Amino acid sequence: MKHSRIIITALCCAAITGSAASSAFILQPQSVVSAQDTTEMAHDPSRNIQEEGVGNPFNYGERNTPENASTQEIRAINHKMSVQEVKYSLFKEVDEHWDLIKVRFGETEREKVYALFLGLASRESTLGGNGDGSDLETAQGDGFGVSSAHAYGPMQTAVTAFLGCDPTFMKEDDVPEMFQYTLSESTFYDCIISNHMGIRKLMHFVRSAIVDYNLEGYQVVRASLKAFNTGWANYTGEDDGYYKNYPDEIIAMAHWYYDNGHLYDNVFTWTNDERCASYRNDPWGWWKDVNPSLDPITEAPPVNKPLKGDVDVNGSVTTADFTKLISYMFNLTELTDEQAENADMDDSGIINIIDVIKLKQKLLEN
Repeated sequence: MKHSRIIITALCCAAITGSAASSAFILQPQSVVSAQDTTEMAHDPSRNIQEEGVGNPFNYGERNTPENASTQEIRAINHKMSVQEVKYSLFKEVDEHWDLIKVRFGETEREKVYALFLGLASRESTLGGNGDGSDLETAQGDGFGVSSAHAYGPMQTAVTAFLGCDPTFMKEDDVPEMFQYTLSESTFYDCIISNHMGIRKLMHFVRSAIVDYNLEGYQVVRASLKAFNTGWANYTGEDDGYYKNYPDEIIAMAHWYYDNGHLYDNVFTWTNDERCASYRNDPWGWWKDVNPSLDPITEAPPVNKPLKGDVDVNGSVTTADFTKLISYMFNLTELTDEQAENADMDDSGIINIIDVIKLKQKLLEN
């Protein structure tokens, strides 16, 4: 440990002097993963999923990519994700907000909710089954954030979900239980943030279905799925073919994942897949006994995300933060947990010379 501290000290000197290097659509899969895929679940099979969730076996953080990476770099990282990794990236966000989701959906069985999000992401992206990972973008032709249909990620979360989008778009700011990211290319194109904001968007439409349209039971969830794509959580009658093509198709695919044991592997389905035919006959039958609610939850309200580089936690990133980090690296001072989290610029779990360089770069960019 002392040896690594000496090496770090020498590198810190170099850093100080500046000498260190410094919209819904139908997807038809190009290649189908066999239903006999034997990929093992990534999480510990002894876990009590209902009580504990899957436990984030791929160690996803609050984002999937470095905050200061370029859009091209961010998308390249997302592009490499397997179907299984995309699945677990969705489960990670479900688990983090489980107390909220189970009350709003009225469904207390966690694996059913996992399945629902797999159905939604299959309808929107086939879970990366086309070889795209989580890197799928639509309606971007007019430029970044210009179209309200501009969407990205496994669930195709639209820019409308984000704080600071075009003010003419309908606001989705009534989910105080979940943090709302500000729209930027860095947040919009990150897979984990996209998943988080997609769930938040659904929670917004659950509220709308209950408050604005007095819906109850499974129709609340059905309407929130419809609204995820259309922007309106109203009930439009059973003869409306749109239900068949979107929310009813989503829940049928969800049932297929759940019923056939494909929650945790690399197997995926897609819109109009014949394997799901039997689940379309009564798509909501397995979800009808639910009671969605706007009851308060016991989950603590969200807190602002760490401001990377704000080592002295005063709300801004200045040279004083660089000085404090260098002092820590020279073993002259200690950091609190909050200070250490902000000092860990690359979210590696270790504070080292890389963080010093990244903080210096951030100061130069400002």
